[in-house]
Amino acid sequence: MKPDIHPEYHEVVFQDGNADFAFLTRSTLTSQETITWEDGKEYPLIKVEVSSASHPFYTGKHKIIDAGGRVDKFRRRYAGSAKGLDKA
Repeated sequence: MKPDIHPEYHEVVFQDGNADFAFLTRSTLTSQETITWEDGKEYPLIKVEVSSASHPFYTGKHKIIDAGGRVDKFRRRYAGSAKGLDKA
């Protein structure tokens, strides 16, 4: 590896304010804000809008959109105007 071309890889705390959830991991991101973690050390704090604690897919609140019936609805709507076009 070439020296001095890679960003510093260090420990960072990511905090999801919507779910009151935080986790410590390693990243190249940095921040002026810091937080004291459970181990008593101070780490840079990165605030995120969505994490696994607040994302609907992971929390089980995922809404499934029912797309069924769209083709039938289309065929019913335009059945009269397309007469004779099926004979190809």
